[in-house]
Amino acid sequence: MREEVIELLKRLVEIDSVNASLVPGAAGEAAIARFVAGWATDAGLRAEIVGDSVIVRSNGGPGRKLLLCGHLDTVGLGGVTDPLVPRIEGDRLYGRGAYDMKAGLAAALIACRDSNGLAGEVIVAAVSDEEHSSVGIQETLPHLQADAAIVCEPTELTIAVAHKGFAWTEIEVHGKAAHGSRPHLGVDAILKTGPILVALDKLDRSLRDRSHELLGSGSLHASLISGGREETTIPDRCVLTVERRTLPYETLADVEQDIADLLDSCMRADPELKATSRTTQARDGMQTPQDAEIVKLLAEVAGNPEITGASYWADSAFISSAGIPTVLYGPGGEGAHADVEWVSIADTIKCASVLTAAARRFCG
Repeated sequence: MREEVIELLKRLVEIDSVNASLVPGAAGEAAIARFVAGWATDAGLRAEIVGDSVIVRSNGGPGRKLLLCGHLDTVGLGGVTDPLVPRIEGDRLYGRGAYDMKAGLAAALIACRDSNGLAGEVIVAAVSDEEHSSVGIQETLPHLQADAAIVCEPTELTIAVAHKGFAWTEIEVHGKAAHGSRPHLGVDAILKTGPILVALDKLDRSLRDRSHELLGSGSLHASLISGGREETTIPDRCVLTVERRTLPYETLADVEQDIADLLDSCMRADPELKATSRTTQARDGMQTPQDAEIVKLLAEVAGNPEITGASYWADSAFISSAGIPTVLYGPGGEGAHADVEWVSIADTIKCASVLTAAARRFCG
């Protein structure tokens, strides 16, 4: 298995699959989707391309179905040296996407190939666009039925049963333009944003008082701010974007209510302040009970690793929301979205072995 896993991972890293929604003009996922479909067909598996995603199925019976999920896309190549040339140094395989998350995808594909002839079916959803809007998982889910799922994001070989959600809120402060020499005729939208920033900082501190056993606290930060026209004009507009990281039990309605209450309080304190808000994107968090069958089974075949929560958001939230018990399990490494990215070869091989054992137990 070792050489097959390494070879497949190298082939995946060599294919440019930078998400075109993140980097205009980038390669996108069409080429890597065709490769995965071709590899699966050559391995005797069934493959179906859906948009820029691929659904790969083992040849099994009508029994239980296990879904393994990984994403095809990567972020931009940035300052990575030879990003599409996989380089091995000791236990590390370097290259863009090696860690996030072509190693997990390679492990899932090998596990699917080695699970033919079971009473049930192993399915790999190799999905597009996870790094931007998760179009791939949303397009493929209607084509999928599964009794449990493992998302093969990098977890350092721990079993992650929870992760946070997020919400992006755009706050627009409305002022009134005037000549800089006549401030009494205008309303400075940028200065009026100050009390809102102070209130957001206070809200962030209050969020950190609420703790989740695996995920710690929620958080909030100001991501972007823009406003003004030129130096001599009182700015009539300031736009602030805020990201909030939510705990699994927090809803978008909770986030929007907190922002509405905050703005209402600020505007009551200053009648001259006018501000509106809107949610630009939001994703729910995820949590699977630790006594769920897939958690206990995976823990047993993996040697009882630590049960954790993931710090990042993943497509697992969509799968879980579809009623499929879902966990995350993948290899270790470093450098997701960074200029130096590598994955542990030993971890990748163990991940493939564990996924194969879990598939045979669950679907056998």
